[in-house]
Amino acid sequence: MEQKYHVLVVEDDKEIREGIEIYLRNQGYEVFQAANGAEGLKIIEQEEIHLAIVDIMMPVMDGVTMLMKLRSKDYEFPVIMLSAKSEEVDKIMGLNMGADDYVTKPFTPLELLARVNSQLRRYSKYLSVKEEGNQDHIYTIGGLELNEDTVEVSVDGEPVKLTPMEFKIVQLLIKNPGRVFSADEIYERIWNEKAVNTDTIMVHVRNIREKIEIDPKNPKYLKVVWGVGYKIDRQ
Repeated sequence: MEQKYHVLVVEDDKEIREGIEIYLRNQGYEVFQAANGAEGLKIIEQEEIHLAIVDIMMPVMDGVTMLMKLRSKDYEFPVIMLSAKSEEVDKIMGLNMGADDYVTKPFTPLELLARVNSQLRRYSKYLSVKEEGNQDHIYTIGGLELNEDTVEVSVDGEPVKLTPMEFKIVQLLIKNPGRVFSADEIYERIWNEKAVNTDTIMVHVRNIREKIEIDPKNPKYLKVVWGVGYKIDRQ
């Protein structure tokens, strides 16, 4: 029997929250609701959640604070941020804190469902890789090491904590050393759908660099080929 995914909707606007629940339930998801970040964290501690849709602007505890607390407690499930603002700063703030995707209000139910379905497909693949752990599949470039079976990355022997999305990007690049991937191609390989929002790739790459590079402004591993894309070079 196929697993029924649990989706948490954290949104202070009751009408939006309940509207999202109706659409998700129609798609076969089990839905939990919270009116603010504090309520959302309580539900996460009590229930198994596979994906959260989190509004940024909320009373009591806003979405970014909730996201920071969530990631600090090592919850790895994908988070889609919602915001009434379209400012780049808002988007980058959410992605920097460990969000996986971003939807700006007003959005269509179909757009949100597409993002939910896409994130859950990727997350289920990530979990299956993590659980299988048969023989080691280890890729090494210089001091950078990625283990597909344990879903771990280390630099010079020190473990590096990457989000599932960041892991997928490093995995793609390290398995194809020297090859340049455009942002569109990275998006399509990881989301398995046509690229629609590749600015998220740029933010994820910047986050990865902050974690794996001694000097992110002068990267040793993850390099930009201007106007073309990204690569991890053989060393």
